[in-house]
Amino acid sequence: MSFGDGGPSEGPGNGGTPDWEALAEASAARARRKKWLLIGGGALATAAVAALVATAVVSANGDGSGKGAGKHASELPTADDLPSELPAPEPSFSSVAPPPPPDPRDYIADVKKDRLPVDVDAFFPDDKLTAAGRTYARGATHRTKQCAAATQGALGAILTANGCDQVIRATYSRDGVAVTVGIAVFDTEDRAKRTARLATGGLASLSGSGVPVFCRDGVICRRTANSYGRYAYFTVGGFTVGGNVTEADKNVYTTGDDLTDYTFRRIRHRGEVQASAAANLTTT
Repeated sequence: MSFGDGGPSEGPGNGGTPDWEALAEASAARARRKKWLLIGGGALATAAVAALVATAVVSANGDGSGKGAGKHASELPTADDLPSELPAPEPSFSSVAPPPPPDPRDYIADVKKDRLPVDVDAFFPDDKLTAAGRTYARGATHRTKQCAAATQGALGAILTANGCDQVIRATYSRDGVAVTVGIAVFDTEDRAKRTARLATGGLASLSGSGVPVFCRDGVICRRTANSYGRYAYFTVGGFTVGGNVTEADKNVYTTGDDLTDYTFRRIRHRGEVQASAAANLTTT
């Protein structure tokens, strides 16, 4: 190999020796370019995978936020999709109005509806009666179809004229005071009302069972007359040891009022029992 003054030749094309240093640099440059291409390709591949995942998420969720419209029917709703409050069920009502409850008074105003037994036990069942802390002992009881026989004075004729069916009496006593209460039974409420309004004379006292004769032989006693339903009820009260009753004798008045109230409640209870039974039949 020969060298001229101008140095080695520039390439093989002139028949000289190759420039090995230049060739090495060119080879190194090509290697560097290949390395960068490989690195760039890997980055592009990673970006492509990420793009595919993002596309899949968007496809599943619509807009990628989890709230989009594009849900599949099989997917469950999220908490945000559910309403915060459920609507309350609307009440439903029958268009048919229920019948009104029976009036207890209707069942004691007419014999056709008043079907319970009419006897002493129906009105005066207890041996003792307590009212406002006061206790009265029951004495004799009596029931008769001869209404006038249970009266004094003009009351008997009034009972008969209005169609009295029977009279039931019971006497209660306490601390030397006795009161006989009697219930006159009629077919209708109107007849009972008229009898109580026209009442004069009075009920005959009933002695016996530990109670002596009282309110007889012209002795002045306290008398009352009332009615409820088809029943007129009367009292006569006085002292068991004789003596006239005056307005100052409050114990006689109190005993009479207690017996009057008791009798009214027993008659009313009779109506309530029958009205309740009728209501139960209606609902079953």
